[in-house]
Amino acid sequence: MDIDKFKIRADFPFFEKSDLIYVDNAATSQKPRQVIEAVSDYYIEHNANPYRGLYDLSEDATGRYEHARKRVAEFINAREPSEIIFTRNATESLNLLAYSLGEICVNEGDEIIVSIAEHHSNMLPFRMLAKRKGAKVIYLECNKDGSFDIEKFKGLLNEKTRIVSITGMSNVYGNITEVSSIVKLTHEKDAIFILDGAQSVPHSITDVQALDVDFLAFSGHKMLGPMGIGVLYGKKEILERMPPFLQGGEMIEYVTKDEVSYAPLPNKFEAGTVNVGGAIGLAAAIDYIDGIGMNNIVKAEEELTRFAMDEINKNPYVEVIGSDDYRMHNGIITFRIKDVHPHDVSSICASLNIAIRAGHHCAGPLHDYIGISSTNRISLMFYNTEDEVKRVTDALTKIRKLMGFKE
Repeated sequence: MDIDKFKIRADFPFFEKSDLIYVDNAATSQKPRQVIEAVSDYYIEHNANPYRGLYDLSEDATGRYEHARKRVAEFINAREPSEIIFTRNATESLNLLAYSLGEICVNEGDEIIVSIAEHHSNMLPFRMLAKRKGAKVIYLECNKDGSFDIEKFKGLLNEKTRIVSITGMSNVYGNITEVSSIVKLTHEKDAIFILDGAQSVPHSITDVQALDVDFLAFSGHKMLGPMGIGVLYGKKEILERMPPFLQGGEMIEYVTKDEVSYAPLPNKFEAGTVNVGGAIGLAAAIDYIDGIGMNNIVKAEEELTRFAMDEINKNPYVEVIGSDDYRMHNGIITFRIKDVHPHDVSSICASLNIAIRAGHHCAGPLHDYIGISSTNRISLMFYNTEDEVKRVTDALTKIRKLMGFKE
């Protein structure tokens, strides 16, 4: 089924109110009316602190929050809803793991493998863990197209490896990581595998049981949901052994002056008043995505990427970072224009009412690795159109002239 862009875009109030060409979707997506209304309806009609009240409104809020958990579990095919922990975002989910998982499985002299292509959020927490425990972070280098060599990975694995944490989809290259072999090899060493799904979950089908990942982290705001709501999926048997990340209300069973007993999953990891509105908004986003069909979303974004790459390749001054194959980019095209600083490119695009990204995209070590200080990035979502893409690529052809270069 082909996506009806006219019908889809009518669901997004942003496109009714703004003529900005928004191609910075890897940073955050726009939100459909269905999500906005679900959050608004909760705060207007159903707002109460869940779990803590015996009155109907509180019980209703609890039910809605737990329904959202169930929808997330269904979306990624978790075994049960208790394996879903709500956080603020993928960054908090990964920090939770670096602290709580690190406490039970990392000791002095142990090793943690991350890739050089990771977002800072999937690198810095584990560097912090390594420093705290006297362990070591080992970097898996990537190929020119952003893919990983399984033989290189095998060479890094050893009896000291305790955690492997790798992105499901690079926010610079756009390629989706083939994780099955990496997960299998990780488990053969009795190590734990973490998948950073911040980019991959919104743009591909994610089945945690089929992938056999031990943990998955992702954010709601990159997949049409509200900001401030994230997800940590974890296998129940590991989550139950992990100590809490935060202490306070709702994550305890009882407290005395000298003792504390923690609540069972998932509440053990959700201290304090939870983000019910955010969880409801995320559930509405999942409903919206399921209504379109992830296969249809993948197809639409692949077609947009192909069109964008074809147009960009007509410009001899643009160098695309990564593969020449559009199928390896999944809506993300990172590039640089000869002799023009990325911040100038982004500023000129902004003056033409186009929103693109400039900088290292929270992947500083990767930029150091490929020998480039900063780049520009176009990131597409299924609601973008070929007309928008053409206006972006046309703008790129004007930039060198606007900067005073003679073509």
